Amino acid sequence: MDKSNFNDDVSGLACDNDKGLCKDGDKVFDNPVLPAYARVSINRCNLPAIILGGVTFQRQPCDLYLDGISEFHRDLFSRLDAVSDVAQRAQVFRDYVTVKFCLEDLVAAGLSDKSQKRANANWMRMVRGWSFDADSREGAVLKGWVESRFGLLPRYHGAPLRDYSEPAYRRFLEMRSAGLYGTNALESQLDLLYAYAQYEYRRQGALAAQMLYRGINRLGEHEILAEHGRSKYVLLNNLTSFTHSRERASEFGDYIMEAKVPVQKIFFHCQLLPGVLRGEDECLVIGGVYEVRIRSD
Repeated sequence: MDKSNFNDDVSGLACDNDKGLCKDGDKVFDNPVLPAYARVSINRCNLPAIILGGVTFQRQPCDLYLDGISEFHRDLFSRLDAVSDVAQRAQVFRDYVTVKFCLEDLVAAGLSDKSQKRANANWMRMVRGWSFDADSREGAVLKGWVESRFGLLPRYHGAPLRDYSEPAYRRFLEMRSAGLYGTNALESQLDLLYAYAQYEYRRQGALAAQMLYRGINRLGEHEILAEHGRSKYVLLNNLTSFTHSRERASEFGDYIMEAKVPVQKIFFHCQLLPGVLRGEDECLVIGGVYEVRIRSD
């Protein structure tokens, strides 16, 4: 190239500081992915954590299946297919889990006299324990189950879980282990509970994303990854409580977090099994990155 003509060759090109050009800081960050520090590379479902835990899944969800559940428990779903009444299907589910995991036959379950006190550590106890205190031992079991099955790491349990060498994370692990000790395949019971919830959503044709609400007090405690207009992109804990009722959510905070949640990420809702949770219309939502709006009450 003739260097004498170099300045003439580039004189007509735009400068990267010219007005009207998109610069790195101007780019709209409206599709954040699940950060690497909030996921593990292996899970037990049909999608990796980076996909199911991102905003793209929130906008364009698909069915989530836990490995081997439909095959191993084919008899349960065959029985459910033959029942048209919702309440009867709920009873079929309860009966199946009770018999399958020997919840009322402690000897067959292998529980000794010393472990009788763990007889009630079942799927229902975990859900009810969460409703009283999400940072309880039962809450640790549920958050650990989400990590194992979906690859989403917990972000909070009584304290922020950011450095996995700190006491807060060790405390979470201890509570999770204590909650699982002496139980009869407790995490497998939770697998079935999630699979049943998803079966019911499909059976009832309720596959549209649901607008859910959560009452919060301090915005600074939430991991906001990006903002765009009125939307915020928040990294939620790997299991978080929401409700269908905005009025109910307002009782728990000065601000209301609104999110469209795919039914595929609703682990449990009280209407699925009447009598398990009462009064709060509570939904247990599998976490990740969500596009939300936060409004003052």
